[in-house]
Amino acid sequence: MKTKTTAELQKLVAQYDSVMEVMEHNAAKSMRDDNRAYGGFVRAAKGKMQEFITESLIRVAWDVEMAADPSRLIVNSEKIKIPIQKSYIDAIKDSRLKKYITANMTRHTYGLSVDKHVFIDRKFFLGIECKAYTENAMIKRILVDFYLLKTRFPNLHCFLFQLESQLGGDYSTAGRYPLGSFPTHTIMSYFQNVDLNIVTLLEGERKVDRPINKPDFFKPLKVEHLETAVGYLLESLNGVFK
Repeated sequence: MKTKTTAELQKLVAQYDSVMEVMEHNAAKSMRDDNRAYGGFVRAAKGKMQEFITESLIRVAWDVEMAADPSRLIVNSEKIKIPIQKSYIDAIKDSRLKKYITANMTRHTYGLSVDKHVFIDRKFFLGIECKAYTENAMIKRILVDFYLLKTRFPNLHCFLFQLESQLGGDYSTAGRYPLGSFPTHTIMSYFQNVDLNIVTLLEGERKVDRPINKPDFFKPLKVEHLETAVGYLLESLNGVFK
């Protein structure tokens, strides 16, 4: 990868280290000053950090590696309206209910978003869910969200970027393309229209009793793992948008 890419990724590592170094201190301060729950603060802090890292990687891939025009790229998480299915209405046996829904068709929508919507030339091209960690119960929700989005955007590229993995298999082996785990692939087999790419940034399976915000259990973020994540993004972007 380009020298500038490496420099940008090194900055991300430094920012990650800085946030993790003070997370315990900031959590204690929030508990004392704002009466906030420790777990809630830590989850929010990790979530914001993962979203920041993910968006930074998107921009590194587009701006630096591809040297593409930054004005063509938009990243947001605005709600997208998913319309009601006509086949659902057709199958309703209660004529009063069917008439009511038909008369209010435009109001029957569901606002849906994942953490990062990537638009190129105003076309919704790539969706990324960001998680501090993921377990298989959470995979089901992620797949449902992408399944619904793909009813409107069938060519959408779907990603999960996670700091740690609790999915089993080799998802926790950061820095290379995983073969996955038996339960995760089993769940994904029921959502075959969703080709979900799972990217893990930190090595080692997540342990509930070994939180990475504790100094004794800290896990380093490595440039080579970020390079792998950028590589995933480039595979989607290269050859499609130049």
